Amino acid sequence: MIKIIKNQSLKAFNTFGIESIADFFCTVQTESELIEALDLQKKASIPFLILGGGSNILLTGNFNGLVIKIENKGIELLEENEEELIIKVAAGENWHGLVQHCLQMNWFGMENLSLIPGNVGASPMQNIGAYGIEVKDFIHSLIYYNLESDCWLSLNSVECNFGYRESIFKSKLKGKAIVWSVNFRLGKKPKVKVDYGDIQAVLYRKSILNPSPGDVSEAVIEIRQSKLPDPAKIGNAGSFFKNPVVQNSVFEKIKDSYPNAPSYFIDANHVKVPAGWLIETAGWKGKNLGNFGVHEKQALVLVNHGGAIGNEILQLSKDIQADIKAKFNIDLQAEVNLI
Repeated sequence: MIKIIKNQSLKAFNTFGIESIADFFCTVQTESELIEALDLQKKASIPFLILGGGSNILLTGNFNGLVIKIENKGIELLEENEEELIIKVAAGENWHGLVQHCLQMNWFGMENLSLIPGNVGASPMQNIGAYGIEVKDFIHSLIYYNLESDCWLSLNSVECNFGYRESIFKSKLKGKAIVWSVNFRLGKKPKVKVDYGDIQAVLYRKSILNPSPGDVSEAVIEIRQSKLPDPAKIGNAGSFFKNPVVQNSVFEKIKDSYPNAPSYFIDANHVKVPAGWLIETAGWKGKNLGNFGVHEKQALVLVNHGGAIGNEILQLSKDIQADIKAKFNIDLQAEVNLI
């Protein structure tokens, strides 16, 4: 039987370090425990919140309901051949821990996703990505609990409807599914991807001409540590905003004032503009508002210096969005989930 805790502080369970009190709280490690927790929630007729690593949420107040923290564990080899393999990973496994485990086992492909905070269960929901790689490239299938039909179901990669920081879990299945495990298809022969400029620069500085997947992972870790604050020291949820995709006509107007504005080709009519560049150019980078603000090294990251409340950071994000809209005619979308 699961243990229900009343009036539980959530400060230790979100990387922003925001103080928030949940009326009720429990952890689940098995399928039966999850169903038991959901049954209790239904009988009490109260809201519930599924919590993983807490790395992609902003708590804007106390939670008047039941918080269910997913803590199932396990990494299992399902099948393999000479070229590739499929592993099943529990949603409660730490993401960076999984990437490092795969490297130790000589299972290759996800090394560019090193040091991304959070747990495995969130990876398909967000379609996490970094340095030229997205997790959709490796997801074979997954198991989730459907809250509408009260049953366990599976989806393959195509059915997940992956897009840039998007998936079916943020659209059709939003609020209706709990990811329980993810199957990843990985390679047994290393094929490194180092065409991202920062990775090339680190490898060049280290005189590494033929990098291994481990070399790439170490380079990514070094880059992320140099640019992004450690949540254990400064509260944050990583990149707060998505990189916006805009029409060429919008970007051409930006280039009239900023000829060297960066962009990435999407298709004949659209480009992706780095949100960090927009925010920094608008003058927000390093802005300190007392106990919260914008990180001094990465304008995409909003930070809690200690003691900030969620609504303060939420208002900061809205102020930034309004400013970017006014100056560049671009709508910034939050990547962080607002609770």
